[in-house]
Amino acid sequence: MREIVPGILTWPWFSERHGYDFNGYLIRHPAGNVAVDPVEMSDAVLAELAAEGVARIVLTNRNHFRAAAKLKSRAGARVAVHPADAEFVQRNGVAADEALAHGQRVADFEVLDAGGKSPGEIALWDPTRRILIVGDACVGKPPGSFALLPAKVIDDLPALQQSLRRLADLEPETVLVGDGAPVLQNAAEALRALVRSFA
Repeated sequence: MREIVPGILTWPWFSERHGYDFNGYLIRHPAGNVAVDPVEMSDAVLAELAAEGVARIVLTNRNHFRAAAKLKSRAGARVAVHPADAEFVQRNGVAADEALAHGQRVADFEVLDAGGKSPGEIALWDPTRRILIVGDACVGKPPGSFALLPAKVIDDLPALQQSLRRLADLEPETVLVGDGAPVLQNAAEALRALVRSFA
């Protein structure tokens, strides 16, 4: 794992099928560390996560259950997901312990509605540091810019586009993505460029 921004660690897992990294994140917090969308991991990374301590696992959408069961079993963490995506997660072997609600606080982040790719898609927003964490609302591809996932995997494209307009209006400095390359500086401009492409 490496510290990508102060207090947030990340580890990648390369997806051969997609041709880019999937990213898991660990937010350090005095009230309990939070893992976001944990991706597959080596035994060494799993041991490192367990040593750091994980109180809660937040899934930003139904497809990002990925390695949540493995991390939950090792770290004893509670899994949190929006109710609209919880049934799919549970069908895939990850028991949800907590329902995420828009406006809820997770560590120093606010849970935001990012619905469209799936109905329960959320994003995490730290307004003080202007850090946005997204799951499948957009992907970091090519590096330094954002794109949408293929239309066939998006439930409601107009809703997703509206969600991304709202996220761009936040003017984040940093966007940490679940898929592809995070944008660590001037991320708002890259998000606005994606939004402009919708027209």
